[in-house]
Amino acid sequence: MNPMHSSRSLGRRFIRTAGTPAGAFTLIELLVVIAIIAILAGMLLPSLAKAKAKTQGIQCMNNGRQMMMAWRLYAEDHQDLLVESLEGGPESNLRPLLVAGSASDNPTNTIDKSPLAKYLGNTREVWRCPSDRTTRIEAGRKVPRTRSQSMSQAFDYGGWLPAPPYRTYARLSHIVKPTQTWVLVDEHPDSINDAACAVQMVRPEANSGNIIDFPASYHNGAGGFSFADGHSEIHRWVGNKIKSFGRGSNTGLNVPAGDSLVDAKWWSSVTTVGPGYE
Repeated sequence: MNPMHSSRSLGRRFIRTAGTPAGAFTLIELLVVIAIIAILAGMLLPSLAKAKAKTQGIQCMNNGRQMMMAWRLYAEDHQDLLVESLEGGPESNLRPLLVAGSASDNPTNTIDKSPLAKYLGNTREVWRCPSDRTTRIEAGRKVPRTRSQSMSQAFDYGGWLPAPPYRTYARLSHIVKPTQTWVLVDEHPDSINDAACAVQMVRPEANSGNIIDFPASYHNGAGGFSFADGHSEIHRWVGNKIKSFGRGSNTGLNVPAGDSLVDAKWWSSVTTVGPGYE
C-alpha cells in the first residue's frame, strides 16, 4: 500500500469525524429520530385509546351480565319478585330496594347490603363501569366511587314515565318484552344520585321530549345497558346533547332533548310498553 495514500485517507477520515464519538448520532440525526417517534406516537395513541376503550366496554358488558344473572337468580328464589329501584312500586311491601344510599356513600352501607350482593359473591367491582374514573372521599382520601349503575324506574312506581299509562313491573314474568327492557344503566357521574335512573317516555311521533336523568358516555360516546333477558350491550348515542352532558353549560337534569331526541326515543323504546310502544 502506498504510505502517502494511506496517510491521506486517515486524514480525511479524521476530519469527517472529529469531535463526534464513533457510532454516535449527530444533532440533526437525533432530531430526525425524535420527529419520527413523535409522528409514530401521534398515529398510534388514538388507536391505543380506542383499543383500551373497547376492552373496557367488553368488561362493562361482562359486569352487566353478572348483575343480570344475580337479578334473575334473586327473582327465582323469591317467587318471581323483583328488587325495586325506589320504594312505592307494585307489591312494594314484598320487595327490597336494589341498593340504599347514594353512589358516593361507603359500600359497606350500600352495595354490600344489596339483596343481590350474595348472588354476586359480594364482589364490588361489578357495580362500576371500568371506564368510570370518578372518586369519593373516604377517611380523608380519594377512592373510587361506589357504583356507576342505576336501575330503571320501570321497576318502581314509575313516576317519571309516567305510570299509568306506561307499565311498571314487580315480577319477572310480568315483563312484556324482556329483550327490549333495560334494567341497569351506567348513569352519568353528574346525574347519578339515588338507585333509580328516570326516563320520561317520548312517543315515536313526538317532535320534542325531555331527558330526565342522563346516561354515561364512557365508551367513545356510548353507554352500557343490561336487559331483563340477561344480555348487555354498549349503545352508541347519536345527539350531542346526551353525549356532552356534564361539560360547559350542559349540566341540567330534566331538560329538552334537543338534538338527542332520537336518543330519547330509542331509550323510551327499550324502557317499557304503553301508548306508542306496545
